[in-house]
Amino acid sequence: MRRRVAIVLFNLGGPDSPAAIKPFLRNLFSDPAILRVPFFVRFFLARIIAGTRVKPATENYALLGGKSPLLELTRQQAAALEARFDDVEAKCFIAMRYWHPFSLETAKEVKAWAPDEIVLLPLYPQYSSTTTGSSLTAWHGAAVRAGLVARTTTLCCYPTDAGYIAATTAIVRSAYNDARSLIDPTIPLRVLFSAHGLPEKIVQAGDPYQAQIEETTAAVLAEWGEPGLDWVVCYQSRATPVKWIGPSTDQEIERAGRDGVAVLVVPIAFVSEHSETLVELDVEYRDLAERSGVRGYFRVPAQNSDPGFIAALAGLVRRALDLGPGLCSHAGGRTCPADRSDCPFTGRSRSVPPTASLSE
Repeated sequence: MRRRVAIVLFNLGGPDSPAAIKPFLRNLFSDPAILRVPFFVRFFLARIIAGTRVKPATENYALLGGKSPLLELTRQQAAALEARFDDVEAKCFIAMRYWHPFSLETAKEVKAWAPDEIVLLPLYPQYSSTTTGSSLTAWHGAAVRAGLVARTTTLCCYPTDAGYIAATTAIVRSAYNDARSLIDPTIPLRVLFSAHGLPEKIVQAGDPYQAQIEETTAAVLAEWGEPGLDWVVCYQSRATPVKWIGPSTDQEIERAGRDGVAVLVVPIAFVSEHSETLVELDVEYRDLAERSGVRGYFRVPAQNSDPGFIAALAGLVRRALDLGPGLCSHAGGRTCPADRSDCPFTGRSRSVPPTASLSE
């Protein structure tokens, strides 16, 4: 009989109805990886922040039919990924962090399927303690509660994986060429590699996310090889009233208006369309670009179920299986610089020890 391999896809999740928006936001801001304050403060602060964001979030999701498209897109990715395996019996499961299906629901499903091996695959190419780390912590607790015991390999990140970079670059190159064909050839076109931001103090504490965003961008630029390209890395989606890493995407859009250039926005940290691409980038930032006098505004689509991207994920799963149980990156071992103390390969990480199976 073929090996039964459960592939667990991690993502943030999103509300599946207008009624789910408020509890989704409460779950998000109640996460100690997001709001790093004492529990009794976080309990009240999460409710305050969620309360202030319900109205604008409801308006944003109304533009998307009242719910997030993320779960359905992730299901499509899961189906496409399953189809890439014929030498093992692979089945993809989805574990969302802040809305259904939660990790405990999924862990119970995985246990019922009785796999020989499990591969934990985050749909966050760049590691952060606030995304992958938080999802792994939730999964670890859920696996214990579900009584799930199986050989488990955890892929922590793949910011410069060759397959992922090639697939991403192909999408970016195509969008750039399309944008270039739609504007006057005398108008410069600037590329904004836009990623979700983080509070500066989290990065200063050793989170590797910003460094990995820069590595991904550098790898895409090297693969692309476009001469004389005007580009910048920037950050979007500020959510709390503290200092966040920059420059911000809105600042870069305003600067593009002052410089008299067009922009092509690349959602470099997102592999699926959701509110931060379909609303923040496509609606809010487009409006900002028009008001700022930007001479053309274009956006690269997320990977979704792009065949090259799915092939890259399949390659990552195969290599993880070859490495065996424990923690791995796309390169096998640790890739973070020594000063990134929240790398999951260090003891300070909130996720998983490097030699431990999450279900042990």
